[in-house]
Amino acid sequence: MFNSTILNIAEKIATYDDWRISRDQALALIPENPEAAMDLISCANKIRQWFHQQQIFKCGIINAKSGRCPEDCAFCAQSAHHRSNIAEYALRDVDVLVQAGLRLAAGGANNYSMVTSGTALDDADIDTVCRATEVLRAKSNLKVCASLGMLTDRSARKLKSAGVTRYHHNLETARSYFPQICTTHDYEEDIQTLQTARDAGLELCSGGIFGLGESWEQRVEMAFSLKELDVDAIPINFLNPIEGTALAQRPLLPPLEALACIALYRFIHPRKEITVCGGREVTLRDFQSWVFFAGANGLMVGNYLTTRGRDIEMDVEMIAQMGLNDDPPKKITD
Repeated sequence: MFNSTILNIAEKIATYDDWRISRDQALALIPENPEAAMDLISCANKIRQWFHQQQIFKCGIINAKSGRCPEDCAFCAQSAHHRSNIAEYALRDVDVLVQAGLRLAAGGANNYSMVTSGTALDDADIDTVCRATEVLRAKSNLKVCASLGMLTDRSARKLKSAGVTRYHHNLETARSYFPQICTTHDYEEDIQTLQTARDAGLELCSGGIFGLGESWEQRVEMAFSLKELDVDAIPINFLNPIEGTALAQRPLLPPLEALACIALYRFIHPRKEITVCGGREVTLRDFQSWVFFAGANGLMVGNYLTTRGRDIEMDVEMIAQMGLNDDPPKKITD
């Protein structure tokens, strides 16, 4: 028999424009068994269809500045506190940033984000990102995004003026669990960066990583922090344990639990963009196409920061085979 609590909440989300799920109602959705998880996923798919129809967007990134990060995030291969075997380099030049974006656009990406390691960029590096953005906006229809660490008001306004549409800065996990993941900066600094980006007129992209050791209750906690910030897009990642990091020995999430995480966030954020990003290949394996059934309406394509992703063509084919609408950008010029 279908779970009545899940069904009733899904119907309220779809029926009443001003209805918003409460924290207690969200906690009641936490699946206690595989049957409840499947019911949650089924209803999340309906919610996705109600608010996003069959339209799927794709985003791609470049690891624009790699390694040597002074932060000690337990999951991150780019932290200077870890001993992972990754490439380290300064910010790529404008031409490299532009060509990477154009290649992703040619493959069908709608959004392109320049992502850098480190706590924050200096003024010279911000100027480089701005110049690359201006070229990309002239040569393509890409929605240009940036993920550059902590942000000052001056830097945020320069990015907005150059044509950056959206700023990405993950909370990573719940406030209550954050001290277990990072000790080199405070959670409130991440909140402030998102508020600074919003004040400058940038859209907000913020989510986190599941499988760090957090509880279901803490997953709900992070979801409501994002709700309070009214973020525009929520990237969902799954831990891919990297040798040399503090979480190298953590097991992968089971595929059904990972899908249930996506579904729970679709219930809490029915109108927002939800993008499945890093870790999906190793966590979901043969169930990657299920991310849409679980409520996602976006997919990160291409490679990630320090790990390889799938070929874009495979994801484009997957979307087409599911009968979903793929809307690649039309404009790419020399």
